[in-house]
Amino acid sequence: MTTRTYSLGIDIGGTFTDVVLYCNESGRCHAHKELTTPHAPHRGVIAGVQHLFSRESIAYADVNRVVHATTLFTNALIERKGAPTGLITTAGFADTLEIARENKYELYDLHIELPKPLLERRTRLEVAERLSPAGEVEIPMNEEDVLACARQFSEAGIKSIAIVFLHAYANPVHEIRARALIAERYPDLFVSISSEVSPQIREYERTVTTVANAYVKPLADGYLALMTEELKNLGVAAPLFMMLSNGGLTHVDEAKRVPIQLLESGPAAGALAGAFFGEQAGIADILAFDMGGTTAKLALVQSGKPVIAHRFEASREKRLTEGSGLPISISTVELIEIGAGGGSLARMDELGLLKVGPESASSDPGPACYGRGGKQATVTDANLILGYLDPAAFAGGTMSIDAGLAEAALQPIADKAGMPVSELAWGVHSIVNENMAAAARVHVAERGHHAPDFSLLLTGGGGPLHGCEIARRLGIDRVICPPAAGVASALGLLMAPARVDRMVTVARRMSRVDWAELEAAYAALEADARRVVLETLGQGGAEPELRRAADLRFVGQGFEVITDLPAGPYDAAIETAIREAFVAAYLQSFGRLPPVGDIEIINIRVAATAAAGSGALQADAPTVGAAHAQAGTRKVWVDAMRSHQEVPVYRRQALRIGQRLAGPAVVQEASSTLVLPAGSKAFVHETGSLLISLSGRLETQPTPTDAAMA
Repeated sequence: MTTRTYSLGIDIGGTFTDVVLYCNESGRCHAHKELTTPHAPHRGVIAGVQHLFSRESIAYADVNRVVHATTLFTNALIERKGAPTGLITTAGFADTLEIARENKYELYDLHIELPKPLLERRTRLEVAERLSPAGEVEIPMNEEDVLACARQFSEAGIKSIAIVFLHAYANPVHEIRARALIAERYPDLFVSISSEVSPQIREYERTVTTVANAYVKPLADGYLALMTEELKNLGVAAPLFMMLSNGGLTHVDEAKRVPIQLLESGPAAGALAGAFFGEQAGIADILAFDMGGTTAKLALVQSGKPVIAHRFEASREKRLTEGSGLPISISTVELIEIGAGGGSLARMDELGLLKVGPESASSDPGPACYGRGGKQATVTDANLILGYLDPAAFAGGTMSIDAGLAEAALQPIADKAGMPVSELAWGVHSIVNENMAAAARVHVAERGHHAPDFSLLLTGGGGPLHGCEIARRLGIDRVICPPAAGVASALGLLMAPARVDRMVTVARRMSRVDWAELEAAYAALEADARRVVLETLGQGGAEPELRRAADLRFVGQGFEVITDLPAGPYDAAIETAIREAFVAAYLQSFGRLPPVGDIEIINIRVAATAAAGSGALQADAPTVGAAHAQAGTRKVWVDAMRSHQEVPVYRRQALRIGQRLAGPAVVQEASSTLVLPAGSKAFVHETGSLLISLSGRLETQPTPTDAAMA
């Protein structure tokens, strides 16, 4: 008998920890949701793993790969619960974090709250040293200053140090020497240097990114060591890989070195899952909508690939408002937080208006219906009252939820509003939907796109509950609900390639570029990226694919357009191709060109990727001739009727390939519930995904992109 092997995906969210086991031979997928344990996240992970392995009678030794994503480091930044951290910087630049940028995200707000620095002034020290923009030493580094700073930090209980010297991206010699001095005298201190974490121009962004890395580095080191040990104690001897914000995997040592790369790891996995299921359905342009218990996020997938950005904001002072957070310069799947989650609290404000979020009940105590001490009404409580959730089947039947507790939490708000509880519950549901649709509409428009040109793909425990109504508000007709949608991010972990992004500032006019020097810089980045990918894959790993890009701008402009470039090696003959690529990218972004002038190459970038898992990953799809799927009926709120109506309820696992459904209806599976609105039609694709047309055009008006539906 052939021994089966498994890949294990673990995704820690704000409310639930998702655990997925994928059989590498059969393609079957097993999943479990466990409540997140915020004060000791590894406990929820281990409990979930033990439950799943016990339920499926699978041996820990049969796991050959573990991939993990976590919100732990993001939460540390948001809640300011990182390690005591200090900054050593060039004399005169200790206040860079305080000065920041001059722009205000709300121009006329007299009481605006700007992003607060992670470090207080007393933990930001200066040393005598100076480099020119070209990297030439103007003032040699005073080594006694460095040791004095380290001694002061050590005596003050500082655990981690960020070293950010002016123009270190052009020459890291001072930062490297300072780190060596500290490591020799104070080996217990963690040290992050900007020339490794973020080797690029713009002092504020580089300083914020390096400080943030130092802030979470001790936490990452301890947590990853603990997680590795806990899995080993269970009997899981397989290597642990960490998901990066850019949608790639890396090994634990690289994750410990630059943990800031992990900030958006969970949502990035959701975007990968969206791209995968969209590709299976023959649909290349997707808005991947992931709604969990705490937040909802949206990712753009174009031509089958998630859009990658190279900066995002963490710990925003004003939710959903660009410019109100800390700028983190890392490669990340482009995401926008667009609203609330199932645990978001509902309330009546001082003007008598119904509000939902952003405050959340999280997993502890959770929504009132959980019966864990929560008293305030949440989105999940509203969905239960509307009939969208089955108390006996919530989270696969592993948790019981109480409609009486949900009603008791909603009743005081309903009394204030002067309406029945059921209508208030619909109001909560509608407000959440409109908030998310509005944010999504703006996000898509700001990037030059039209929402109806995309299909909406639903993941997360709340995505299928709210997705069809959000799509309707966005003018989107086609909706995709993949199998195991509630744990899609954990499944996405198992689809991720090994990936490393590297970049460095070169700041050269193209007319003055030394092409041999530029090629050498690219080659050095490629060699480093390739090395880390091969370390991640281990012996027998595939040779990485290398891709080049550059941040380009016309001379005189203040910001760049990231442009994909041809493969190397480069010489003077490549100049025309680079110019043409930049002009095309510029026109795509802005629609017109300024007066043509010289072009500046500011940063150069390299991405190295290689397949890390099964390239033939398949969802656990239903089989033709499965048992009848309808589990019965129940009363569900139908907005078109403004009342509860009896609608059919289907078991997702029993739907047969090719089966068609008509709304209103509810489709249940262990990790999520799909609500089909009145007038919609759905089709079960051969991969198990439900392809939905809100207008009901499924059978009568196929289009070229409807080929998968036909």
